[in-house]
Amino acid sequence: MKQNVAIFASGTGTNAVNLIRYFAQHPEVNVAVLVCNREQAPVVEKARELGVEVLLVSNDEVENGLTLLQELDYRAINWIVLAGFLRKIPMNLINGYKDRIINVHPALLPKFGGKGMYGNFVHAAVLDAKEMESGITIHLVNEEFDKGRILAQFSTTIDEHDTVETIAAKIHELEQKHFPETVEKTILS
Repeated sequence: MKQNVAIFASGTGTNAVNLIRYFAQHPEVNVAVLVCNREQAPVVEKARELGVEVLLVSNDEVENGLTLLQELDYRAINWIVLAGFLRKIPMNLINGYKDRIINVHPALLPKFGGKGMYGNFVHAAVLDAKEMESGITIHLVNEEFDKGRILAQFSTTIDEHDTVETIAAKIHELEQKHFPETVEKTILS
């Protein structure tokens, strides 16, 4: 039986689009819906162009979680994948999808995780700390920001010439390469 996936995204959608394309012809995994909390987010149109249903939700609906849980249940969703979704996942969703919500974080957790640690904020913190490496962590979501069980980590070196922008590019490359494969492996294991 195919596993139905809901991708949650809030922004440009490069990771969401990569996941949609990766699973487009997959025999066992189906991206059934893209959930977005920003109507004007570029990911909305991109998902529609790729033939994926878009479910727009308000921040209140995300926070409450009950309507969202019903919408996902209605679509027989088995897994949630967070691909740049900038809202905290409510407890009723975490409980409803225990060990079935996957997130990618743009750093090597446990370093540079937690509330407010996303996107360029993470890369700036990595630079400020004079880290020699950074990377991505793909993990399950639990009730604490970035504290769920780690599924995989992939790293890249940081040198003295790196900037927030160059680190962001290195991290993006890791996400594009490793996120879909790790999601697939997790769902099918």
